[in-house]
Amino acid sequence: MEINNKTLISNIVAKNYKSANVFKSYGIDFCCNGNRSIEKVCEVNDVDENELIDLLKNCFETETDTNDYQSWEIDFLSDYIYNKHHKYIENKVPEIKQYLDKICRVHGNSHPELLEINKLFRESASDLILHMKKEELILFPYFKKLATAARDNTPVSSPQFDTVKSPIAMMHEEHDNEGHRFRKISELSNDYQPPIDACSSYKVSFSLLKEFEDDLHKHIHLENNILFKKGIELEQKLQEK
Repeated sequence: MEINNKTLISNIVAKNYKSANVFKSYGIDFCCNGNRSIEKVCEVNDVDENELIDLLKNCFETETDTNDYQSWEIDFLSDYIYNKHHKYIENKVPEIKQYLDKICRVHGNSHPELLEINKLFRESASDLILHMKKEELILFPYFKKLATAARDNTPVSSPQFDTVKSPIAMMHEEHDNEGHRFRKISELSNDYQPPIDACSSYKVSFSLLKEFEDDLHKHIHLENNILFKKGIELEQKLQEK
């Protein structure tokens, strides 16, 4: 892949997810705000363009993610996101809540930031569950209809929205909200670095939160930068027939 200062960061991460680590190291949001050029993010984040481009090019010279998400059909990718990322959230939320409640009881007086972290995580978890249900009941089934119509060369039944762009815009906005919440959690937790007086539960809590954020970043990236774009393109293609 050719990379220059006009290349969109969403396209780079979509092609090679290992590049996400480069963007993370510079504090560049690649999942919710991926439709920006290298030039733009370097200007905003005060990063040397050539340095960033060289690091990104190195990612493409080493082993890449074995999953070629771009080549996957939209229905298969929808199922993958559901099984890999939606189920992950459903399984991890109760565990993380339990740990956060515990360390808030034990360490909340000396580390009041834990109370805010717990509040933010609970808000995020609640909103994410509702968000995923909207995808599972409305968006993903429509993507599967689009995929079937494209394969069988059949018409697609009219959805409850004029175009898939409408629910996708809502999903983007909700993704942005979660990105903002987790940036705040990361700030409050000193980038998930437990303090010197942290007990084992404290350390596990922060480790789980970091893992959750990393998974959420990839989850949002796959939807924003690959799945949703595929959905819009396929709908337009079928409408033109």
